[in-house]
Amino acid sequence: MFSVYVTKPNPEDPLAALELGDRPDPEVPEGWSRVKVKAASLNHHDVWSLRGVGLPEERMPMILGTDAAGVDDDGNEVLVHSVISSPGWSGDETYDPKRSLLSEVHQGTFAEYVVVPTANLVPKPAELSFEEAACLPTAWLTAYRMLTHDSNLNPGDTVLIQGASGGVATAAMAIARAIGLQVWVTGRTEEKRDGALQHGAHQAFESGAKLPGKVDAVIETVGEATWSHSLRSLRPGGTLVISGATSGPNPKADLNRVFFLQMRIIGSTMGTREELGALLNLCRISGLRPSIAEVLPLTDARDGFAAMVDGNTNGKIVFTN
Repeated sequence: MFSVYVTKPNPEDPLAALELGDRPDPEVPEGWSRVKVKAASLNHHDVWSLRGVGLPEERMPMILGTDAAGVDDDGNEVLVHSVISSPGWSGDETYDPKRSLLSEVHQGTFAEYVVVPTANLVPKPAELSFEEAACLPTAWLTAYRMLTHDSNLNPGDTVLIQGASGGVATAAMAIARAIGLQVWVTGRTEEKRDGALQHGAHQAFESGAKLPGKVDAVIETVGEATWSHSLRSLRPGGTLVISGATSGPNPKADLNRVFFLQMRIIGSTMGTREELGALLNLCRISGLRPSIAEVLPLTDARDGFAAMVDGNTNGKIVFTN
């Protein structure tokens, strides 16, 4: 089957590691299901995999892709929950220390077919297209959990989202607006700030700017470059939720501020199957939809990867079969 995959990582030039061509059709173990992929969306995770981050060479060749929507062998339209628990795990799968995402241990979604545990299939609402649904399982699910399960927010509260153009940040803007939060965003350029306003932010500020007031929670995915500003922007007793550190993982901790103002710092990774179902319901009922920048046939995946590596994205990039 035609696939997009990596055989040998390239930390310096990820596009050089990208391969397009035939890979073996997947076998279907007991308790797993095969899905004919209709649409699959691109994430920064896929670029990191090309660099070998989180995906060692001994697990390659590996088909890339964590997100997909398609049709199972019984004809059901489904969305794939990409967090794969270890055998025997019960409860919140995000706490499983041996969990993985598709394309880390098990072959990913950038192919004609993907095989996943049957329990990882979520019915796709008829109101969402395959392309829209395929944008939700990674960046959007992460943002949803950060804003609901993790952040202790209520409608009317103010949330600061750092890094206006990132995938999780863009999703968080739209979701926060839909659930009734006051949404403030930072962005390095006027273009990024204008884009944030289009994606649901009420106000957009330059990176590091003094804000009109303190916020109830901060959604942080940038790390070192914004950490100090995030702490300074948070009210006493507020919550900082972090799910990434794209600018570096080791900022100055500023522990005196953290304990004196009784701040909560919460780490967050992906979300549960049930939370993915709740996100789908939110989209179905509210009319909330992911912003899609470009839809490409899977055979043109290199163009989508190049746009992401160059930072030329304003919304999700989706591949179709």
